[in-house]
Amino acid sequence: MTRVKNGVQTKRRHKKVLKEASGYFGSKHRLYKSAKEQLMHSSVYAYRDRRQKKREFRKLWITRINAACRMNDISYSKFIDGLNKAGVTINRKMLSEIAINDEDAFKELVNIAKTGKVLKENVKKEETKKEVQEDDDKDLKSLTVAELRNLAKEKNVEGYKTMKKADLIEALK
Repeated sequence: MTRVKNGVQTKRRHKKVLKEASGYFGSKHRLYKSAKEQLMHSSVYAYRDRRQKKREFRKLWITRINAACRMNDISYSKFIDGLNKAGVTINRKMLSEIAINDEDAFKELVNIAKTGKVLKENVKKEETKKEVQEDDDKDLKSLTVAELRNLAKEKNVEGYKTMKKADLIEALK
């Protein structure tokens, strides 16, 4: 049986590991064995900390929101509960940005959270508008291209003869 030499591949592998470990302290960037070990640990830390970072930022946002809520005489939990009851869907990151940069807007949100009823009427109006638009979209989508072109002709849409179905629907909206 012939002898197989794989020194080139080994050298390449070692070089790759040492290049990735450049910048590490002491022998961890010089010696292959310790560099490989440190890289394994580093990847484990990176994986763990990518998840921890999300938790830490959420904690920070909640702390900021809580501080702004306390300045407006409401607790954080009552504030969030009030926003949920009022139908306001805004994430904590944006709430913390609003609390820091725009105090007046945050005060309005606090008032909404305290009453809990202001936005429900607006939300219902928006939902009915969306439902009407969706019904119109469904009606237009159920029509054939020829029927859509006739509608476009009646509404004096320019270039309706060369438009595709999706373009015709958009032009008729």
